[in-house]
Amino acid sequence: MIKGFLSRPSSALRLAVGAKLIFFMKYIIDSHSHIQFPVYDSDRSDVIARALESGVKMIAVGTQISTSEAGIRLAKENPENIWASVGYHPSHVLVGRSDILVGTAYVWHHDRNEQSEAEPEKFDIGKLSKLAADPMVVAIGECGLDYFRLSESEKSLAPGRAGGQAKVKSLQKEVFLQQAELAQKLNKALMIHCRPAKGTDDAYEDLLSMIPDEKFPIPKIVHFYVGGPEITRKLVDAGFYFTLGGVVTFARDYDGSIRLIPADRILLETDCPYVAPKSRRGKRNEPSFIRETAETVARIKDMGTDDFLKLVYVTSRKVFRI
Repeated sequence: MIKGFLSRPSSALRLAVGAKLIFFMKYIIDSHSHIQFPVYDSDRSDVIARALESGVKMIAVGTQISTSEAGIRLAKENPENIWASVGYHPSHVLVGRSDILVGTAYVWHHDRNEQSEAEPEKFDIGKLSKLAADPMVVAIGECGLDYFRLSESEKSLAPGRAGGQAKVKSLQKEVFLQQAELAQKLNKALMIHCRPAKGTDDAYEDLLSMIPDEKFPIPKIVHFYVGGPEITRKLVDAGFYFTLGGVVTFARDYDGSIRLIPADRILLETDCPYVAPKSRRGKRNEPSFIRETAETVARIKDMGTDDFLKLVYVTSRKVFRI
């Protein structure tokens, strides 16, 4: 009886399944938000409510243990609407490394949107692994390589004091690789922060060499992607996914690269509270603003917004297994 029911679903069941699919297709998944950051402490419930009213669900992306834990708590408070990603941001890797910091201009990057207290946190793969095992965690990251801040720091040094950049890059790679291996072990998506030095593709090139698809056959997502056409072709060929954020609504520099990315490899993000779209530029970003980015990317891809959003929704569920 059950077998027959499943093999020949009734009209009522087909209608119910169809209605559920249509209902789900109304939603956009903000693949990279920081809704758990303290910048939202005073009105987080209102921000989440606005997102849901706008048809937006979200991934709360961690940047160290404290923000990863906060993301998991928020996901458990909002099941089916919020999921978590846990990771350690490359801008934090210098915490406790006096062997590298002495004689350089490199400092721990304290973002008050991210954490109120100026208390740096050391990388601990053991603690991160325990958090990653939580069923509300759908990805590992954000983690990766940030060479932009390194090159800017070097500029501030007096002649003869420059140096240490190779050591910092090596440490970033070490910390990133441990998190990539964790994602592979748990078969979860890898949320990658990859920011090259200005005018170069150096971080992207290192990324390609570090996590080849044959060794890491998990979904690999380059968050807030802003690469040029040449490196985009390489990343596409290597099987990466790409999240696109608010910058594409007010800068035309990336249109050519977006056209090169297959539509089924594109995810949408706000990276809130940062980089609000054009109509809200300069304001604190939030998940409910994501549709403006979706409309812009759909236009660049020469697709209808609804068709594009349906595809992005299917891709998001596939990548994060939700």
